[in-house]
Amino acid sequence: MKKYFVRMMMALMVTVSFAMAADAQIVVKIRPVAPVLRARPMAPSPAHVWVGGNYVWRGGQYVYEEGYWATPPRRGSIWIEGHWKHRRGGWVWVPGHWRRR
Repeated sequence: MKKYFVRMMMALMVTVSFAMAADAQIVVKIRPVAPVLRARPMAPSPAHVWVGGNYVWRGGQYVYEEGYWATPPRRGSIWIEGHWKHRRGGWVWVPGHWRRR
């Protein structure tokens, strides 16, 4: 039983450390080149909002993920586009997010 408890605690610690690392901001010296954007597809409905593309940290570099249509999580929410922010030593990507009006 003690071994099981120790293993479960180790797994929990690893999970928490990965979750904390996901919130960490990665500073890069040079911003990635903006991708060539394709034409935006038609909205599935008038209730959908365009969620612009986002950069994610994967494999030691920022990778661009294309935008998509989504319905706001709450009535009155607006989408704030992601953007590059200059920080000491380089640039960080500030992900897009939903905000209430």
